[in-house]
Amino acid sequence: MRNKASRTAEQVALFRALETARGHDRVFDDPLAVRFLHGGYRGLARAAQIRFIGQRLEKYIDRRWPGPRPSAVARTRLIDDLVTEALAHGARQVLLLGAGYDSRAYRLPGIERVAVFEADHPATQAVKRRLVRGAVRPERRRHVHYVAVDLLTEDLGAALLAAGFAALEPTVVVWEGVTNYLTEAAVDATLRRLAALTATGSKLIFTYVDRRVLRGEVAGAESWHQAVRRQGEPWTFGFDPAALPAYLAERDMRLALDMSTRDAADRYLQPLGRDENAASFYRVAEAEIQ
Repeated sequence: MRNKASRTAEQVALFRALETARGHDRVFDDPLAVRFLHGGYRGLARAAQIRFIGQRLEKYIDRRWPGPRPSAVARTRLIDDLVTEALAHGARQVLLLGAGYDSRAYRLPGIERVAVFEADHPATQAVKRRLVRGAVRPERRRHVHYVAVDLLTEDLGAALLAAGFAALEPTVVVWEGVTNYLTEAAVDATLRRLAALTATGSKLIFTYVDRRVLRGEVAGAESWHQAVRRQGEPWTFGFDPAALPAYLAERDMRLALDMSTRDAADRYLQPLGRDENAASFYRVAEAEIQ
């Protein structure tokens, strides 16, 4: 992962592209997702624009890898809503931490009025920047600032400040699909740095896996866990949901929301008649800086 773009980041982009191709019953529209894909993945996303092909592709993916696709769809929509709410309540800058192929900087309403900082591993970010230059007009990306940083080895705060990030400003941070690939020390250091860098009332939205998955104690999780290991991006960290409020409080944060992607799917997919098997052990949390 250190010298190449993240494979799992491209897979999440595929899931977002398939969701966008659904049309009338999709829960978000991410027209850039297909532009982040290569080779066969891009071909699949293009073919999915034919309704029955898209449906068959989703069913095939869900049979072979139960959970990841609907979990990615549900978490994307939930995080979209949380970011939009934070912007409506006065956030003045957005930090996409470990941004991968996230396109929120170009598709969420009103986000173009604030500064957006995308911090990511240099290898993944280099690929994304090249693709964005080919897909997004210069005037639509002037508010976006790229920060190449390896959270395992480099100082996040120093990198952000050097890129123009405003310390102690109301901020919304999105840390999606990252904590489960880091070490406990890296997660702790990042949370403490974010609490010190941002204003009281700022929001941190992050995803995590239930720690029991790493111990093999959650039925149905092993196939997903094995799949990311085979791709060279194994899960290395998880939180205990019951202990999360106290853990965050020790780092000057208050837990405001903690929802499984299964519950998020019930919120967003089920009303559309979509009974899709998102994971209960993959979770989205929102913390408020104190």
